[in-house]
Amino acid sequence: MGAAVRVPATVRRIVSLVPSLTESVAATLPGALVGATDWCSHPPGLDVTRVRGTKNPDLDAIRRLRPDVVLANAEENREPDIAALREAGLAVWVTRIETLDGAFASLERMFRHACRTGRPGWLERAERVWRAPAPPPGGHRPATGPRRTAVVPIWRRPWMVVGRDTFTGDVLARLGVDNLYAGHAERYPRVPLPELVGRSPDLVVLPDEPYAFSAADGPECFPGLRCVLVSGRDLTWYGPSLVAARARLESALAR
Repeated sequence: MGAAVRVPATVRRIVSLVPSLTESVAATLPGALVGATDWCSHPPGLDVTRVRGTKNPDLDAIRRLRPDVVLANAEENREPDIAALREAGLAVWVTRIETLDGAFASLERMFRHACRTGRPGWLERAERVWRAPAPPPGGHRPATGPRRTAVVPIWRRPWMVVGRDTFTGDVLARLGVDNLYAGHAERYPRVPLPELVGRSPDLVVLPDEPYAFSAADGPECFPGLRCVLVSGRDLTWYGPSLVAARARLESALAR
């Protein structure tokens, strides 16, 4: 984000306010993680102090943990909370991730400068996995067929979809699926259901987070359209899950 961050030369205590970054640090420096949000569900059984949510963190609890650095994200965390932690004298490292390549570069920078450690092996493996060409519809070989279009709802009541400049949209684009709202002025626009249906996408991609779409909740709203249920973690998390996410997404999109 362009802000100067005074990170200690040695980092032993880390608080993460972002589920993806929590999983990334836990897989790389498990002993350093001392605090995380209630939404940080991976790795399962993570035993650290919980500091409430990404949008309403317990700032006093974070200060009491005496972290060397707090990890945040420009999309997931609120600027007033970041500013309050900085005013309390804490080093807050903020990521801004809108593409896969951006995620890889940001994670490497975060580990090197904010966590004071080397490049994790899982990051190298994830980059290799996502370097391969996209498969064609229904296949797992280099793409030769036509690309497909999709709408990607993330909420209902009201309906909201993935719009411009998102990590999710870039992930799908790498898999040969183009987001019909990639050119929208907003990143997560509200769109009436009749408009979504009227766009006649090849696919309606329904992740299970942030809204928990399921076979019984979501597909019934898109009669005549092909709905694909996917893991929200595979589609939206940037971290160790990227190593296996591509194969799982390709499998789901090919059904």
